[in-house]
Amino acid sequence: MSIVYFRFAARSSDGPQRSPLLERLVARAEGPSRVEDWRFEAFRVIAPGAKALPSIAAAIVPEGGSGTDRAAWACIATPVHSSAGMRSVTMATDGILNLTRGEAAALAADFNRVFGGAGVRLSVGRGSLLCCLFEDPVAANTRDPEEVAGNDVFGFQPSGSDGARLRRLMSEMEMWLFDHPVNRVRAAQARQPVTGLWLWGGGPTGEALPPVQGWCAGQDPLFAGFGSEHEYPRAAGSGVVVCAARPGSNEWLGVEQHWLIPAVAALRSGRLKRLDLSAANRRFSVGKGVHLRFWRRPRPWWESYGME
Repeated sequence: MSIVYFRFAARSSDGPQRSPLLERLVARAEGPSRVEDWRFEAFRVIAPGAKALPSIAAAIVPEGGSGTDRAAWACIATPVHSSAGMRSVTMATDGILNLTRGEAAALAADFNRVFGGAGVRLSVGRGSLLCCLFEDPVAANTRDPEEVAGNDVFGFQPSGSDGARLRRLMSEMEMWLFDHPVNRVRAAQARQPVTGLWLWGGGPTGEALPPVQGWCAGQDPLFAGFGSEHEYPRAAGSGVVVCAARPGSNEWLGVEQHWLIPAVAALRSGRLKRLDLSAANRRFSVGKGVHLRFWRRPRPWWESYGME
């Protein structure tokens, strides 16, 4: 029987909006279960029995590191907005930013001009994803910026034997981005400036992605490497959906229409065994008896996911 793992990046923010469908599903669900590594959980849905998560680098390098951009190590360079206080630097709650394809291309071209010869390059991968490519191997542990948003960045910075190298590069990137032409345009459009590039998801290049038994959709850099469906597949099967829209937003209406409503229909028809609803460090699981299960009174989704 098939399972669909649905992940949404519901970072807490001012004025969250209610999402009746999501809240009804959570009220009927089992859980919550604590999530230690949501990508590994989701990967096991489409790769049952997997012992480890493949490197994100294996998913991003085919589009960001071929030809003249060959590299030994690669990572994602996520644009972020942080603010400095007297004793700390905090990434804004909504500080994970989106770039247009043009903005990403402009930043990559200028970075490669300014940092040329330093053994590191920026390349634009799938969509507007920025990839940081290193000529030499890097031994460092990095953290997903989703964990950092709303927090002091100090405890989340790269660590390991080459952690200092990445931290130094990130500091240099902050100085380079200060008053950058891309940021001047963003400011004129009342959009948050890019104050830094958060390096994460790194790994050696040259690894191939393993085969999977299912489908993927959404904006995650790892799962997009396995293909990206644009609507719920008619042919059922296990899948992973990663959504950046916040529940209750205008964008969320499209998420419900394309993914949640068809998944609930598949549950009720018996084509789907379970729907996992994951955000932050919690997961709720809805079984195929969704229309029969005794359910709790719906509450705001951000309370259910511990984001009060």
